[in-house]
Amino acid sequence: MTAIGASQVKELREQTGAGMMDCKRALQECGGEFEKAKEWLRKKGITKAQSKSGRIAAEGLLGLFKAADERRLVAVEVNSETDFVARNPEFCKFAQALAEHIAQCAPQYVRREEAPASAEDAEILLEQAWTQDASKKVKDVLTAMVATIGENIGIRRFSDWQAAENSVLGCYMHSNQRLVSFVELSGSQAPEAVELAKELALQVAGMNPLSISREKLPPEWIAKEKEMVCADPSLAKRPAAIQEKIIQGKLEKYFESICLVDQFWFKDDKKKISQLVGEVSKKLGLPLGIERMLRLQVGEGIEKKQDNLAEEVAKTLAG
Repeated sequence: MTAIGASQVKELREQTGAGMMDCKRALQECGGEFEKAKEWLRKKGITKAQSKSGRIAAEGLLGLFKAADERRLVAVEVNSETDFVARNPEFCKFAQALAEHIAQCAPQYVRREEAPASAEDAEILLEQAWTQDASKKVKDVLTAMVATIGENIGIRRFSDWQAAENSVLGCYMHSNQRLVSFVELSGSQAPEAVELAKELALQVAGMNPLSISREKLPPEWIAKEKEMVCADPSLAKRPAAIQEKIIQGKLEKYFESICLVDQFWFKDDKKKISQLVGEVSKKLGLPLGIERMLRLQVGEGIEKKQDNLAEEVAKTLAG
């Protein structure tokens, strides 16, 4: 059998995005010829796609669709096992094409099991005909990607926003395509409102608020925070009137940390977001309101597997 070196395996992996073991085997089977090895991976890989579905896919990136008039936004999270694969050009193209597909076909859920029993006619993303090739379904394209790249790949979630009649949408996508934020601002479609919506999307991305306002926080969150503040043993040493001021002061700090309108603007730490919105509202002579916000970050909430890449390479070449 042909001896295969580490540099050959590395080069084939960089060209195909396939797993190292698959790359080594392909090169051995094809006598070290790269083009034949690529073809071997395409032919043989498809039979192994399903065996990869149980692997943890916590890396990846976000595909983004933004309509020309910026009144429609779609973001979709596509996961891979490694950041290396997430940088694969074919993986990037797939994520972008998927966002465009969602904008065109408007699915309601990623997979059938996510839809309630009452929604038998719901549009399911994985079951839709692929917009780039109607002879295939989205799930077929995904399976082929898994086979070609050599890792488990999953479509985790998506968000599809359409601006209301008198609203504008703000969007921010981080340069690494792993973080995106949307904000809908109602009350005007003036250029000033559009710019404010974009500023708010930047704020959401950078400061990660959990709620638009304190009024929209679950009551149990506030009750729990107040309980924790009151449990501070140093509080009991203060007079009752002072205790109440301390409690309210700490609750205000809590709201400032998790409520968008109570946060200080990242561009001016003397000005709160509520003040910023108020200033633009006054300038336009119209009341503006933050209707909804969204922040998606790749892999959040997924437990990642910790690997040692050097050990993985050594084991692959020794096998």
